[in-house]
Amino acid sequence: MFPLSKLFSGLIRTGTLTVTDAEGRRHVFGGAPGPSAHVRLHDKALYWKLFVNPELHGGEAYMDGTMTFPDSSLRDFMVLFAVNKSRMHDQQQIKALNVLDRAMKGVQQANPIGKAQKNVAHHYDVGNALYEMFLDEGMFYSCAYYRDETETLEQAQINKCRLIAAKLGLKPGQRVLDIGSGWGGLARYLAKVAGVEVLGVTLSKEQYALATARTEAEGLSDRVKFQLVDYREVTGPFDRIVSVGMFEHVGVGHYDEFFRKVHDLLAPEGVMLLHSIGKMSPPATASRWLRKYIFPGGYAPSLSEVFPMTERNRLWVTDVEFLRLHYAWTLEAWWRRFEARRDEVRAMYDERFCRMWEFYLLGCEMMFRSGAQEVFQMQLSRRRDASPLTRDYIFAEQERLKAIEAAAGIGAA
Repeated sequence: MFPLSKLFSGLIRTGTLTVTDAEGRRHVFGGAPGPSAHVRLHDKALYWKLFVNPELHGGEAYMDGTMTFPDSSLRDFMVLFAVNKSRMHDQQQIKALNVLDRAMKGVQQANPIGKAQKNVAHHYDVGNALYEMFLDEGMFYSCAYYRDETETLEQAQINKCRLIAAKLGLKPGQRVLDIGSGWGGLARYLAKVAGVEVLGVTLSKEQYALATARTEAEGLSDRVKFQLVDYREVTGPFDRIVSVGMFEHVGVGHYDEFFRKVHDLLAPEGVMLLHSIGKMSPPATASRWLRKYIFPGGYAPSLSEVFPMTERNRLWVTDVEFLRLHYAWTLEAWWRRFEARRDEVRAMYDERFCRMWEFYLLGCEMMFRSGAQEVFQMQLSRRRDASPLTRDYIFAEQERLKAIEAAAGIGAA
């Protein structure tokens, strides 16, 4: 099984990996006590493919059925891999691959107007019915905020909306821009609890259609509007701007453009809340498998790539908060709901599609459990005193919003 055996020998230091190769021979790689998994390889070509690029070709092998788990599961394998992944970067072939990826980073993350819409359509326009199967009732497709790990996904997503609303410091009648508005759940929440007017912009035709329909059904069309347009084509000013789960699609080469546009769109005393995936490690590149199959042009930045652009565009960073394990819990909830309706997904698409999404959801969960990924919420403004000078207001405002939610039946079972 050379050279794959060499990779696994150097990688597995905790737990046990049993590999049945294409000839039916068993190989055991192990170290200190830990998780275990059994992998069956059905194609000799995987010996070299997995050695050179384990993540890309591992995902493809699972999708194609040439890598299976006879008496364990993909989740078992992902847990074992996550525990040992830190040693992956010591492998010379992985180092060379990373150097190549970094050299191509600008090309990989180019998201000009037009191409950005194509990249969004690749993932978000596969059909709303798919997302309705595993998201919460409000269709929030971003990290939830768990005040308690035992909370339901629905409650944790309302918590996230409340936290964002509190940081925005909304007042009735204010004009709010939601960049990357998804299916409109946050826009509708803000209109209900704060009496603001919201314009949501998205590049997904599917999201736009459902967001508009749900808003009309809830009788909020007079206060909540949506446009199928690139944020770079929007004109302001706005009292508040919010963006949740969209910055990951901007691309490092467009960060200057993004924050320049935010500055131009914000009213002089306006406030923005940016909610995005990031990482605690130095700048790198996005996963090759994720770029190819899930999020073309996507990238979760290091903060060292973000702050220089806020500085260049004269924006005050007035608050930053990190949500660390919250997305791991969110992704696990999505994965369990996806698995519960897997047969329905297979009927809508096919088995390969199901395996692709399993690999995506589980892989991302592990990145937030034991990798470098985290979520940050960054508050921005053009003036240093546009928001209160202590954080006490955030907690007080959340309590006030809870009472409004209760009166409006928001989040009620």
